[in-house]
Formats: sequence, C-alpha cells, structure tokens
Amino acid sequence: MPVNRNALIRYRVIDQCLKNRYRKWTLDDLIEACSEALYDYEGIDKGVSKRTVQLDIQLMRSDKLGYNAPIVVKENKYYTYEDPDYSITNNPLTDRDLNKLNEVIDILRQFKGFSHFQEMTGMIQRLEDKVRTAKDQQKSIVHLETNENLRGLSYLDAIYQAIHKKQVLALSYQSFKARTANTISLHPYLLKEYRNRWFVLGKRNVKEPLITLALDRIKELSINEHLLYIDDEDFDPENYFKNVIGVTVERNSRPQNVHIKVDNKNAPYVITKPLHSSQKVISTSSEGIEITLKIQLNFELEREILGFGESMEVITPERLRKRISYKLQKAVDAYKVNNNL
Repeated sequence: MPVNRNALIRYRVIDQCLKNRYRKWTLDDLIEACSEALYDYEGIDKGVSKRTVQLDIQLMRSDKLGYNAPIVVKENKYYTYEDPDYSITNNPLTDRDLNKLNEVIDILRQFKGFSHFQEMTGMIQRLEDKVRTAKDQQKSIVHLETNENLRGLSYLDAIYQAIHKKQVLALSYQSFKARTANTISLHPYLLKEYRNRWFVLGKRNVKEPLITLALDRIKELSINEHLLYIDDEDFDPENYFKNVIGVTVERNSRPQNVHIKVDNKNAPYVITKPLHSSQKVISTSSEGIEITLKIQLNFELEREILGFGESMEVITPERLRKRISYKLQKAVDAYKVNNNL
C-alpha cells in the first residue's frame, strides 16, 4: 500500500519512542511526539489526531507494511514493544524487497563509465553482498545488454564533464577507414548510446556541421584550454534524431517514404517492436503485412532491414531496394564461393 512522507515520519517517531524503555509512553505522549516531529521536519503545526496515531499503531502491528511490530499495552495505558530488541529499522527485507533491490543493482552496474557511479561502486558492492546474504545467492532477474570490453568507455566521464563544463576536447581519432589517427578539436554537445556503442556529437568549429564520433575510435583525449567553447543553442537532440534509426544523420537530407513488406512469421515482431516511431501498418493479409516509414536512408536502416533477411522486402524507394538487393546478392555470392556451389 502507498505510504506518504508524513506517515513514514510518524512510524519512525513511534518506533523511536517504543524503543526507549526508560520511559512509559501513553497514547497522548505518542501523539505529542509525532506532532512535534511533523512540525520540525515539515512545518506542519496543526498537530496529529488521536485517530491517526491509533491507525498508525494498528498498521505497524499488521503485515500490510511488513513490520509486524510486537506493540503491546501495559497496565491498559502504556505502549511498548514486547520484544525489547525490536525496531522497524531492523525489520528483515521481504522477498519482494530483495527482488527489487537486485533489479536496482543490475541497472546501476550499467553506468560504470561515469565518475559519480564509480564513487558508488563500493556502496553497490556492499548492497549486493547484503542482498545476497539475505537471499541465499539469489540469481539476477534483470539482465541488460552490456559490453564491458568495448573500447572507449573510459572516456565517457571525461566527455560528459566537458559537455557539462562547456570545454573543448582535443581528440586523437582514427576512423575505420583511416590509416592513421588525426588530431581533432571538438566542441561536444551530446553523448549518445546506440546498440551498446557510445558516440559523441559536436562541432569542430562554428562554420562546420555537426559530426558524430565513436568513442571506441578515440585513441587519446584531453581538454583544449586554449580554445573558447562554441555552444549551439539551436541543437535539439530529439529533433536531430527524429527521422533516423541510429546515429547517422544527413543534415540536408529529407526523410523519405519507405515501403516495406514483412512476411507473416516476422510481422508480429515488427508490429510489437516498430523499426521507427513513424512506422505505420498499411496492409494486412495472410502472407504478412506492409508498413511505411518516414525516415532518412542511412547505414543503420539498411542493417536493420538486412537483419530480417528473406523475411523483409523493400518495395520503395527504388534506390534503397536496389542497395538491399545488391548486398543480399553479394552475401549469396560469398556463400557460393566458399561452398564451391
């Protein structure tokens, strides 16, 4: 059941009172203690009603909050814990609590590249140890895609800080096509992750368009203290990537209408996980579906289509259809050569 902040304050105050066995606590004493705490923490000066505290005690006794507090009344007047060592803060975690904590631990592990999460590493490990101790080495129920061996992850935090502090980066960068690395001055604006690879978007200077660099192609990185950072107030990541799949954006290229046929075996996957936010189903039959996308043509779109193999056919535009056909034919030719067909 949902519990608000004021209720949590009252439960904690009642718990602190009942742990203090050097004093006898009447209901009026508990009401006064709760009222004072709410005034100190929340500035609430109207006090707490008798009915509210009675309901709090009833809930603390029950299993609804997981407390099962052994609250008893002595001499028909004084409230205390029957077990002198009991406290709601010592209450063991439920299976549901442990499952949720395991999910949180698994999610936090994905952000190891950032300094503020590196500082939390020890805390996460201690939390994980406590959870495992309480749950007999429970297996993880959440698994997120990650690649800890991917190059360039060590630069994540440095680039993040440079964007935050508006600093110019000096990069030694070598693309897949280049034979040697080049030195680049980059005014960074955005870190973007796509399919477990990280990219940084920025400009070399005010006159040039945005460029996208893969972190795993960076050889060296430092801050260029001699250049003044150039901001781009017109850059909007949501709009910039609106018409593409992935990270490859042609700034002067307009989105095109892409018409695709999907067989009936793969149609459910494409319907439940659209290729792009612009996807529309325009036809349904026993053979499958036909969809349209309003999207730029880029490498990532081609790779997405090729991933479906024979199950997906591009109808239009003709340029994309020919390119997919060419790549599929090249793949067939490669198998023919290797298998001596």
